[in-house]
Amino acid sequence: MKREYTEGTIEDVTYFVGTEIERTPAYGMNTLFVVGVQPFQEVINLAKEKACTHIYFGANQSFPKLPMGNIPWRPWEEMIMQCLAADFWCTLDFDVACVESVLEGPMVEHRRFIPQISIKIPYLTQLGYNATIKIDDKDFDATNPGVWCHRLRDLTTTETFTDWDQYGKDEIVK
Repeated sequence: MKREYTEGTIEDVTYFVGTEIERTPAYGMNTLFVVGVQPFQEVINLAKEKACTHIYFGANQSFPKLPMGNIPWRPWEEMIMQCLAADFWCTLDFDVACVESVLEGPMVEHRRFIPQISIKIPYLTQLGYNATIKIDDKDFDATNPGVWCHRLRDLTTTETFTDWDQYGKDEIVK
């Protein structure tokens, strides 16, 4: 998501540091947030300098929504794989439309890689008590053993919620 900053504009921010507040396996870790593709050695050096154990890639919704096999994916993969090799936990925030493309790369095989699949559902709270989210397959009996349906009210609990007020407490690095 695009954050509001007290100093500078969103376009000026490349790196920021803070505690991971979203409920992922990296929750609570000191995190370097990276906007766009950056030189991997610079990312690693900044993460070490700021004592981060986790690096969050694709911050501010900067990961492109591209079709499978598109060449711009290679720099993202190289940057993330180098950081994984340096023993950092690494999250990649990407749109649900990119799942198959991410699966084609080497990142998902690493135990410290956290795929953060972003599913945009505007006006979620207005859908009502009976709203259900269906985790489906790309076609009938194509890649998954079936489908999973979750009542929206069961997924939107206080334990899994991150209020917008919690964002923006990060330190801009560059």
